[in-house]
Amino acid sequence: MVLNDAQKNIIKKQFEKLTGDVELVVFTQEFECNFCKEARELLLEIGALSPKISTKVYDLVKDEEQAKKYNIKKIPATIIAGKSDYDIRYYGVPAGYELPVIVDDIIDVSRGTTSLSDNVKKKLAEITKPVHIQVFISPTCPFCPKAARIAHQLAIENEFIRSDIIEMTEFPYLAQKYSVMSVPHTVINGDTSLVGLQPPEVFIEQIAMALRASYNPMYS
Repeated sequence: MVLNDAQKNIIKKQFEKLTGDVELVVFTQEFECNFCKEARELLLEIGALSPKISTKVYDLVKDEEQAKKYNIKKIPATIIAGKSDYDIRYYGVPAGYELPVIVDDIIDVSRGTTSLSDNVKKKLAEITKPVHIQVFISPTCPFCPKAARIAHQLAIENEFIRSDIIEMTEFPYLAQKYSVMSVPHTVINGDTSLVGLQPPEVFIEQIAMALRASYNPMYS
């Protein structure tokens, strides 16, 4: 058991807000990575807390077609899908401060909308080119959940945005690749960085800057 009874009761209460069905898709492998077992068990426990949630577990190697379908190349990985795949991904164990991120993401996906302001949604609608957001976080960082939530909300609201949350200590090679020294640290289209917790409006400004750089996120 990963969640205690108090946590389960709180999450169950929050899941009363669910309207549509949600699918949690978890990728691990037969010889699980250091954090795969904990991530898999946690997502299975979360999925069992509402009849509107179904959880599927795939093997990165054996289920190659599914990995290609969801564009998964590293584990542990979690996809939260509703009536469509909103291209929101969580890489690592959503523990500590990050647990509410998964819970709130599930609620948003179930509803097919977010709490972003109408003004932000209007600006988001102007984005019509592919964008890849990577937010590096740590489960002990109190500012990271908000940054992670904003990134995922942007992807839920705009079909051109793909948003990954990456636990930096679980993927040190990526943290090194993007020179991540502190969290939250956001990388947009591979070459535009945003350090610290910023409001959605700043995210959108940085996305516009990244798009002007004409970087192709398909190669990130």
